[in-house]
Amino acid sequence: MKPSFYSTTLVVATIAQAALAITFNNSHSPSTIAPSPLPPPGSSSQAEEIIRQFASLRRSTKWKLVSKITFEGTTGEPEGLARVGPDRYYVGSGEWLTPTVKYPSPINGTDRTTGSGFAHILVFDGSGRQVADATISAPGDTEYHIGGIEYDGAHIWATLSEYRPNSTATVVRIDPSTLDPEPVFRVRDHQGGIVHDLVTDDLVTLNWGAREASLWNLGYKLKPLPEFSRPRSVTSNPSNWIDYQDCKFLGHSKKYDSRAVMICSGIADIGGGDGQQEAFRLGGVAIVDMLSMVPLADVPIPMISDRGQAMAKNPFDVAIVDGKLRFYFLPDEGESTLYVYEAE
Repeated sequence: MKPSFYSTTLVVATIAQAALAITFNNSHSPSTIAPSPLPPPGSSSQAEEIIRQFASLRRSTKWKLVSKITFEGTTGEPEGLARVGPDRYYVGSGEWLTPTVKYPSPINGTDRTTGSGFAHILVFDGSGRQVADATISAPGDTEYHIGGIEYDGAHIWATLSEYRPNSTATVVRIDPSTLDPEPVFRVRDHQGGIVHDLVTDDLVTLNWGAREASLWNLGYKLKPLPEFSRPRSVTSNPSNWIDYQDCKFLGHSKKYDSRAVMICSGIADIGGGDGQQEAFRLGGVAIVDMLSMVPLADVPIPMISDRGQAMAKNPFDVAIVDGKLRFYFLPDEGESTLYVYEAE
């Protein structure tokens, strides 16, 4: 997925003032990237029903595979997933050119080299055909790692970070119809998942391993780029269950006393550190209080992809379809398949 110019190219200003390359596939054009009009975000517009059905999930829940959709081409390493209506899937994808290398001991607070690569937004239709591939980081950018993404009804929110902990990041919002990225503010730490509270205009971003959550508000004055902004607060994640990879805003739920909540998926590798036992990978989904980071409900996700990956390894999304709670998982790297599950 190297950035290039194929059938159609749009040039816009990116964080590094470089060009954004967009490839259109399967006879698509700029006018057909996104549905028109843009649909409401599935997670927050269906929040109370998602929360109600989630409350019935247990470790013993049986999961039904509703469909498998093979995405055309390579997805690199998928990091974020946004379902924009029933016929569009947006994927935040990482393309790694030079791997990071661990230092013998930390340097300036981080433990590895920057590596190199590109961040992409890929768009697929409901049958898995690729609609577009947009490169949203420039050659030479050290902030090339895209994290989890969220669609809020108007924008795709994402983070572009150095691919190492204790580094830097830029929060961007992307027009779903043009794939133009707009840098919003910079952060003095790696950031992964991101959630937009549509009620308060807060943003919550998660750092490396989702060990800390930073709270921002778009109504407050942020530092002009390329200066770093300071969050309104930073909250430690009290849960050691899983590291959240991809999160979606659910709203201010009646069930949780109108607190702002999000739904997150992720994994953790358990054991294996002493060499006496083999590590195992635990995947799960949780409803989380956005301000305290306290998990309010959670469920393990035991399924494995056809290629042997934990189903919750990479991004996910959630929706109510035909009255039933559905999870959308994209666990595999390279040649990816979207797995759609319902609880039986």
